[in-house]
Amino acid sequence: QRRFELPYDIDGVVDKVDDIALQERLGFVQRAPRWAIAHKFSPQKAFTRIRDITIQVGRTGALTPVAELEPVTVGGVVVKRATLHNEDYIAAKDIRVGDTVVVQRAGDVIPQVVEVVREKRPPGSRPFVFPDRCPVCGSLAIRPPGEAIRRCTGGLFCPAQRVERLKHFVGRRAFDIEGLGRKQIPQLMEAGIVESPVDLFRLPHRPDRLARLEALEGWGEKKIRNLLAMIEARRRIPLDRFIFALGIRYVGEVNARILARHYGSFAAWRRAMEALAEGDAEVRAELEAVEGIGPTIAEALAEFFREPRNRQLVDELAREVEIQPVEAPATAASPLTGKTVVFTGELSRMTRSEAKQRAEALGARVSGSVSRRTDFVVAGANPGSKLARARELGVRILSEEEWYDIAGVT
Repeated sequence: QRRFELPYDIDGVVDKVDDIALQERLGFVQRAPRWAIAHKFSPQKAFTRIRDITIQVGRTGALTPVAELEPVTVGGVVVKRATLHNEDYIAAKDIRVGDTVVVQRAGDVIPQVVEVVREKRPPGSRPFVFPDRCPVCGSLAIRPPGEAIRRCTGGLFCPAQRVERLKHFVGRRAFDIEGLGRKQIPQLMEAGIVESPVDLFRLPHRPDRLARLEALEGWGEKKIRNLLAMIEARRRIPLDRFIFALGIRYVGEVNARILARHYGSFAAWRRAMEALAEGDAEVRAELEAVEGIGPTIAEALAEFFREPRNRQLVDELAREVEIQPVEAPATAASPLTGKTVVFTGELSRMTRSEAKQRAEALGARVSGSVSRRTDFVVAGANPGSKLARARELGVRILSEEEWYDIAGVT
């Protein structure tokens, strides 16, 4: 009761044994003292009305709904906004614009809507419909299966995500453009010099933007010259680093390398991604069968390429840089170099993992499913449905002994 009479804020009290000797006898349980106990106050609550529900877009593309409230004092603080977490939270509580709600500050810090006062709901109110497009850039907003958060697919085109995505793009493991970092990227964007990754590679040919760059604090002639030289040096990039630089969800360095090795060239990867986005079942099955990829990454790639502006960005970048193909790690030319191989059944003299490693060492790409792009199917004992699929498509079938002969296994 006396909490609000204090000249400072408190969110609870701690009761202690007021005797040092007893404290020493009682001791501790791990780090917690036996001679003290904490009591947290229940959060203060207040009634107010929701004026509007707006959507914030975070740096990772997450869409977060926010209740715009009629100002109300809660625990000595004027609250005007409160997070609504996600669309499931809104649906579960049936929160609508115009509703009278109970708000509290969780932990006496974060404002949140606790419940709706249904009897005060205005007539004619409608359930809130969560947007399926980003309110900042207009790109598709996708909610992956099993997740509560809907995300903007605009990526590098979305102003809400652009700064962090550009930092990733120029990072050491991506395009590795020195001289652009945490401080410089926001500075160039605020000055309108760089808006997308493509602008970096067009900068040397844009005198107007170079003039603006010279006028910025901290950008002298030598620094600008070094930046332009670095940009030119990065016009050649391996396919795996190019894919990684795009910042596609779930596609880190390892998965980018897997994709680059599987498709070999930018043109092959780009064609496959276009088909994937258009719903090509065969392309999707082939991709999901690649070891290390699977359905989640395949869907993330499909979502990225369904957005037209992402496709435009990739194509514009490809015109500005030379994307080097990634060759399979072959030691020498062999009948398997550049071929796609599928294993089915049990091999008597090596494990499936050993066979895969041997095929890749000979320059092959190993897939987990049979398609028209498959060159060889190696059939061991007790083969499964892959053998029937290979016969149906007219794919060449290798016996176990033929495989050992090609692989050089004695």
